[in-house]
Amino acid sequence: MKKLLITLAVVIVLGTGAYAGLTNLRGGQDFLLEQALQAQMASTLKPYDFEGLEVMVCGSSSPLPDPTRAQACIMVRAGNQMFVVDSGSGSNTVMQANGAPYRLMRGLLLTHFHSDHISGIGDMNLASWVAGRPEPMLVIGPQGVEQVVAGYNMAFELDRGYRTLHHGEELMPAALGLIAARTIQPGVIHDEDGLTITAFEVDHSPIKPAFGYRFDYMGRSVVVSGDTIVTKGLEQAATNVDLLLTDALSHKLIHSLAKAAAAAGADKQAQVLRDVLDYHVDTRNLDGMAKRANIRQVALYHLVPPTRNTLMEKIFTRDIETDVVMTFDGMRFWLPSDSTEIRID
Repeated sequence: MKKLLITLAVVIVLGTGAYAGLTNLRGGQDFLLEQALQAQMASTLKPYDFEGLEVMVCGSSSPLPDPTRAQACIMVRAGNQMFVVDSGSGSNTVMQANGAPYRLMRGLLLTHFHSDHISGIGDMNLASWVAGRPEPMLVIGPQGVEQVVAGYNMAFELDRGYRTLHHGEELMPAALGLIAARTIQPGVIHDEDGLTITAFEVDHSPIKPAFGYRFDYMGRSVVVSGDTIVTKGLEQAATNVDLLLTDALSHKLIHSLAKAAAAAGADKQAQVLRDVLDYHVDTRNLDGMAKRANIRQVALYHLVPPTRNTLMEKIFTRDIETDVVMTFDGMRFWLPSDSTEIRID
């Protein structure tokens, strides 16, 4: 055993020395860079071999700033179909950094049209265009989605032209740079290759309409609430669901932030903070909903406010007895088919 440990120590020392030597040589630097990039690209583009629902948090923040979090975004992948719910600022960066398969993108589902849910649409359109999606990016949402899409198409008209002119029509077809819109009503909005997506109305008054979405695939289910308070409609949509991703608000943290803003003379900011109290899921109401709806796992995203340290996280969750997951950007949930297992990484 002693000889084995000595041998391992020698190998480690030699390996460390070799790596250090390579980083100091031009050819060594190029070799290490190319090996690392090839491994990363192979991992990102490897064939999909997971059967079930894959969910990634690509934006866990709200409009309140947090440099470590993008704004609202959830990716749901079922086989060769990928849908994204909302696209807040920074969400495209999170998706690309975590190897989201944009070439499989079938649609961007919008819950409503607050800026922190739509400000990343342009970036997401470009990323999926470059990735090679075969159709124009489809943006799906309640009445008003055509206006949002028309605005983006107008704003990025020059940019689209530059991309095609630079890279060529074959590589960057101009028609695929345009965004398409589809207006929906509550009910089943997608039923293909075993994946069913159901839109349901939520209460984010005075913003109307506002939707949440339920995904059912191979015996597994996920609900993304969007922005809402607890309602019978949300409970009904989440009944017996495997995973509920819900927006969440800490009453105590918001009151404390508003108090601090007022004390600093920032009366407008203080009033804005107090105004958000009445249209998000209050953490004090989560336990009742989770029990009544028989939800297997609750995960909190669109955190109001985003937690920046352990103290804030403890205060955020202290009124919740239900087992909840405080999400972070890049967190993935794996729901294998015909199972009750939920893996988190």
